[in-house]
Amino acid sequence: MAVTAHYIDNSWILRSHMLRFIYVPTPHSSDRLASVLVNCMLDWNIDTKVSTITLDNCSTNDAMISKIKKKMVLSYLLGEGTLLHMRCSAHILNLIVKDGLDVVKDGIERIRDSVSYWLATPKRFEFFQETSKQLRVPCEKRLVLDCPTRWNSTFLMLAIAIPYKEVFNRLKQRDHQYDCLPSNDDWLFASIVCEKLQCFTLVSDLFLGSKYPTANLFFPRICELKIRICEWMFDSNEIIQRMAESMWAKFNKYWEVIQQILAVAIVLDPRYKLDIAEYYAEKLGLDGSLSLSASDIRRILGDLVVEYQSRLNGNGNNLAVGNDLPASSSNSDQGFDLFVSRRKKSRITSVTAELDAYLNEEILPRTSDFDILMWWKINGPKYPILQEIARDILAVPVTSVASESAFSSEGRLLDPHRSRLHQSTVEALMCTRTWLQANEGGGDDGVGNLEGCFSSLSETRMVQEVAQSESAILEDNAPRNRTYNLDDLD
Repeated sequence: MAVTAHYIDNSWILRSHMLRFIYVPTPHSSDRLASVLVNCMLDWNIDTKVSTITLDNCSTNDAMISKIKKKMVLSYLLGEGTLLHMRCSAHILNLIVKDGLDVVKDGIERIRDSVSYWLATPKRFEFFQETSKQLRVPCEKRLVLDCPTRWNSTFLMLAIAIPYKEVFNRLKQRDHQYDCLPSNDDWLFASIVCEKLQCFTLVSDLFLGSKYPTANLFFPRICELKIRICEWMFDSNEIIQRMAESMWAKFNKYWEVIQQILAVAIVLDPRYKLDIAEYYAEKLGLDGSLSLSASDIRRILGDLVVEYQSRLNGNGNNLAVGNDLPASSSNSDQGFDLFVSRRKKSRITSVTAELDAYLNEEILPRTSDFDILMWWKINGPKYPILQEIARDILAVPVTSVASESAFSSEGRLLDPHRSRLHQSTVEALMCTRTWLQANEGGGDDGVGNLEGCFSSLSETRMVQEVAQSESAILEDNAPRNRTYNLDDLD
């Protein structure tokens, strides 16, 4: 289990560190996974600082979240735990498109078979390249075979194969064993599918980046995807209609449960605020999965403002209010008056003042170099409560892809010469790699840097031990009036 913490530091820089790379013995039940994750948070003393937990979509993880809530203090969680579970958006996107491609798989099957045929042996692939050069095809990309569980690999396979249409046709004339030549309708259909899926690749590239983007970037893109799917449902091609209907059903199943965080994040972007919600509400209507209206989003944000206000006030305001109460009041009356006074003050000072002031200001112009974290750092004194909310919400990872990339380091960390590392050693290497990358400003050679550090430490320790040993020998055999130093030693 890879546990990665994401936060915005005091300099308003988005950080991520792997806290644990834990070996979890079987059975991998929800109880065991919840216990391991909670113990990790307790060890790092962050159980009271968790905003959300981003997980893949599976029944075990769903059950694990409910177990985690029972082990944690709900008053420290956003909305008392209602916003704790963040489903991996990249996984949801993969499920949506995969369901759509399952409907049209017959239309691209022969293209897949053709690509597989010409990649089967080096001789066939060389023959394919020679024919491509002979026909002067302007594409120089290498054919790739897709993975059935990854839709973006299917898109890439089709996008690369389409320019080689004439090459496949010529090879049919030269190789009689090649019997899976796609028809013209197959190529036309593949072109249509690639055109439709282009909008998904833009969002997927954002999800699959090695760096975590801030959460405000996703809401508009998700809305645009819904608009595209809705348009495809009225396409003239019946197969595209059925593909869109399948996508629509999966879309509505998942996005409703994560849109609250995404909606709040986009409102905290001073370039959009509530205007973006009203814009898409007008384009999409309030039916389907993106059913949050501007008033709903404002209510959710208002509740968060009240919640954060009470946290920032702490016990100081409570004591001040309590000193003003009459001495004759009973304890129960004092507690009730305290509660009402705190709630009234929070709502008046925060919701109707700070939040309204922020929302009523004109939205900023959209520029490519806008830094939302720097904006909140500068405008924090103006909106102190909203700044705290932005610091937590904007750091929420909407996908677990970058954390899962830790499991792709196996070949670099465990090789034939170092294949029996203890689990604690593997964890130390994996976690320290992310810390080194963070300190050095990133980079893909974290493991190499880490190995270099450990090699330097080992060499230094060896030199010290040899020097100490030889120094002891020389000291015993040398005259007392002579001094030796390390420069004299071979």
